[in-house]
Amino acid sequence: MSKNVQVKKLETDVLIIGGGTAGCYAALTIRENSNASVLILEKANIKRSGCLAAGVNAINAYIVKGRTPEDYVDYAKKDADNIVREDLLLTMSQGLNKVTKKLEDLGLVILKDENGEYVARGNRNIKINGENIKPILADAVQELNDVTVMNQVNVIDYIVKDNQILGAFAVGAEEEILYEIKAKRVICATGGAAGLYKPNNPGFSRHKMWYPPFNTGAGYAMGIKAGAEMTTFEMRFIALRCKDTIAPTGTIAQGVGAKQVNSKGEVYEAKYGLTTSERVYGTVKENQEGRGPCYLRTEGITSAQDEELKKAYLNMAPSQTLKWIESGKNPSEQNVEIEGTEPYIVGGHTASGYWVDTKRETTIKGLYAAGDVAGGCPQKYVTGALVEGEIAAKAAVEAINNSDENVITLSTAEEDLLIKKKKSEVEKVLNSENQIFNFEQLEEAMQKVMDTYAGGIGSSYQFNEKQLKLAMEKIEQIEKLSESLYAEDMHELMFVYELKERLTLCKSVIAHLKARKETRWHSFAENLDYPEKSDEWLKYVNSKLIDGKLTMLYRDLVGRGETYEHSN
Repeated sequence: MSKNVQVKKLETDVLIIGGGTAGCYAALTIRENSNASVLILEKANIKRSGCLAAGVNAINAYIVKGRTPEDYVDYAKKDADNIVREDLLLTMSQGLNKVTKKLEDLGLVILKDENGEYVARGNRNIKINGENIKPILADAVQELNDVTVMNQVNVIDYIVKDNQILGAFAVGAEEEILYEIKAKRVICATGGAAGLYKPNNPGFSRHKMWYPPFNTGAGYAMGIKAGAEMTTFEMRFIALRCKDTIAPTGTIAQGVGAKQVNSKGEVYEAKYGLTTSERVYGTVKENQEGRGPCYLRTEGITSAQDEELKKAYLNMAPSQTLKWIESGKNPSEQNVEIEGTEPYIVGGHTASGYWVDTKRETTIKGLYAAGDVAGGCPQKYVTGALVEGEIAAKAAVEAINNSDENVITLSTAEEDLLIKKKKSEVEKVLNSENQIFNFEQLEEAMQKVMDTYAGGIGSSYQFNEKQLKLAMEKIEQIEKLSESLYAEDMHELMFVYELKERLTLCKSVIAHLKARKETRWHSFAENLDYPEKSDEWLKYVNSKLIDGKLTMLYRDLVGRGETYEHSN
């Protein structure tokens, strides 16, 4: 018997897609600044969804005493070798301390010294007890009036007319329901993308990765398909992590001052440079040249530091603490082996994402992007995502208050046709009878293609133009095969959509890697045909789907004191 999905229509003033860091803070901001109704759609459960699910042990973007927001802009700009939007970085940096105070007021424990000052960790970080940071945010949101949170609802497409966003389509992850949501403004806060490339660990442990495996790049994919301009997908992010557990290394490097050493005990970090990408690149090179494995040197630290490290990891990556306990050796008795992860696309660490103006509005009118999904503003981390949620929320409220009467709407006939098309698209997957491969097999094939031809772990993050051409051809073949996929229920349907989102994003990533004909960031974009850096490429590589074809656009850098606002 063929499956039928029920159609439900919803309306709200502001639709927030994704109940993670930026989404939650956007909702708090809207209710503090207006009477607008808010609907948050979250495909998991807001209590523990997004990048903060497991907690964090530091606020990594904070203006400590003696530093200024401009200092933070300089740091992020240097780390990204100039390919940043300074206007976005400055507006983000200016709000970091305010949102941190708000988190503390909501109940986050921030460590203080004997003088009542926050305990700094380096030039930009402060220490927290942050295992419960997400439940704190979620509880605050759920106490708000006129904010509806719908968990286990997966947004699959925008509703756009004449380049104006009118809402979105979503499906239940458990119930056979297709939702049509009409909204005056939409904030996309879906996070970045993991799972495009073959991960460090195979099979049963493949979810042991740096970035949440459930972040599929859905927001990017919906934007790409709707014709939004995107930026800097070629600046992939590769994290340097503790081997096997894929736990953070910054806690060891900054917490106990551990240096990166090779198997001969030689400190190699200064030899290659200390930016995020150079730390990964140095580790790759040492291994390639036969001086691996590489480590963070913890041997000889004090027993107090041992305890401090074990406690710190319990806050965010318990598997690393368990590894020390299981081996029967403390960090002071053995160095910690390190490795690079597979590449991710994430606007919280690099500049990948939607091309936005200073109000975080995308090139689609009425659609805002905040957090990892917004481009141009790297090194934003948790607090930067909160600030962008606030900026986008205030802009959405202002736009609703100032909107004129000539609002674009769908006619009844247009709306009926759209719903009919989306319903048939969903039901086709639920009732398919000619599936050749299932979604897991195609996902594995996609990851293998990206790993082999588009600079994954297996190719030491390197690629050339011939390989990228092959990558594009093979991803397009997989995309064709995905048209016959079958889902037994709504939960499997979500996985099918996630695969399709990743495939859409893979094509954009490949196009961006090919378009930047230089190697500006070792490992992040290691182009063997163009191994040097070139001043000709001091510009943004952007892309936009025009008449069904992905078109590359090149824009001039937005420097100190300048701002960029959309003119379209």
